[in-house]
Amino acid sequence: MLFGQDIRVAKLPANQPKAQPHAWGERLKLMLMLGPALAVILFLFIGGLGLALLQSLGYLPFIGRTDLSVEAYRTILSREEFYRSLLLSLWISLASTGLATGLAVGSALVLRQHFRGRRWVMFIFQLNIPIPHLVGAVGILFLFSQSGFLARLAYLAHLIDAPGDFPALVFDRYAIGIILEYLWKSTCFMGVIVLAVMQSVGEDYEQAAQTLGANRWQRLRYVLLPLIMPGILSASILVFAFTFGAFEVPLLLGQRYPSALPVLAYRYYTDVDLNFRPEAMAVSVIISAFVTLLIFVYVRVSRGISRR
Repeated sequence: MLFGQDIRVAKLPANQPKAQPHAWGERLKLMLMLGPALAVILFLFIGGLGLALLQSLGYLPFIGRTDLSVEAYRTILSREEFYRSLLLSLWISLASTGLATGLAVGSALVLRQHFRGRRWVMFIFQLNIPIPHLVGAVGILFLFSQSGFLARLAYLAHLIDAPGDFPALVFDRYAIGIILEYLWKSTCFMGVIVLAVMQSVGEDYEQAAQTLGANRWQRLRYVLLPLIMPGILSASILVFAFTFGAFEVPLLLGQRYPSALPVLAYRYYTDVDLNFRPEAMAVSVIISAFVTLLIFVYVRVSRGISRR
């Protein structure tokens, strides 16, 4: 029987090609199920990006421009306004992502503990995640502007002589109002992700380090943070890419000049002179290229961390 079993096992590879039609059917079924999502990605995202690239090269047949050139990129890269907007966008993204990451890790460390009322605290913590950024921007405007609620409250408390003496936190050169809105929104988003990663890792490694004499800070620095670093990087790259490419919050809370890079592209695009359209698309392509480069760097860094 053992010899017969060996023969039957040896004959299995010869029978495998008969199962190929079934495998192809499964693959076709999978492709059909993914078809709508792939269609959205191909036609909306890649198609829109391709159209933006063509228009950035000067292809505007509706106004009689069909020759391709890089004149729009030369014009954009020669303007001081572009570099000021780029630096402002980098400042907003870096400050928002860095502060949100620190607050998210601290919040996740607190929420992973077992205490009375933890469910209610967790519910309140993630309550603002479904709220749109535009609603949060309006709230920041009503609260922190020099004619807002806090300025009037400080005036009634005789802390300032007039509401106009309240510190300029909106429409300011340091984009504090924009950073506050992104911080309010992103901290909870990142905190939920980091908390989920912490819960998946568990506490076994920390307990093992504790038995070997590691204190709380050493367990956090040398055990927990390296384990959850891929989750922190993935959440932070999402926040950075969004804050770098979003325009509605900087448009509502930012100053006129210099404005964030997406706002600059939006103003070029909505200009009555259609000859500004290639420059608007050139700025949009530069934003997309920068975010793509950032994602590539993140993948390389995350792979290196995973290997270590």
